[in-house]
Amino acid sequence: MKRSSLTAATFAFFLGAAMFAATAHQGEHFLAGEPGNPKKPARVIQVTAREADGKMLFVPDKVDVRKGEQIRFIIRNNGLLAHEFVLGSVKENDKHAELMKKYPDMEHDDPNGKSIEPGKTAEILWRFSKAGTFEFACLIPGHREAGMHGSVTVK
Repeated sequence: MKRSSLTAATFAFFLGAAMFAATAHQGEHFLAGEPGNPKKPARVIQVTAREADGKMLFVPDKVDVRKGEQIRFIIRNNGLLAHEFVLGSVKENDKHAELMKKYPDMEHDDPNGKSIEPGKTAEILWRFSKAGTFEFACLIPGHREAGMHGSVTVK
């Protein structure tokens, strides 16, 4: 009887985790725009993630785009630690950062966010359909606070 209770509890835990992962971005509304169309042209912006002098940073940390413009972000992790690049509003990133504190080993392969191991590169294709100022940040606990964030201004 104990074994079947443990099996049921384990199954319920993994089912819940799988449902969370499957629905985390399903039908999600992105304030910063929308995933890009790979069949359409895009301007390439290369961003480097790294650590230096006790800080964690993205270079460049400010990007200007036109409303409606499609951008292919190529993010290279030149640091010694794993990082991520998550694009959203500050409010969206604040909410996601709180979730990352609960699940610090969460990895991203989403339309607006990628996890990037040291020495590796990731891409995000994004169309900025709304004017405003948005943020890209590494939401691994402590990284954003150490300076790993930047802004996208859409005019």
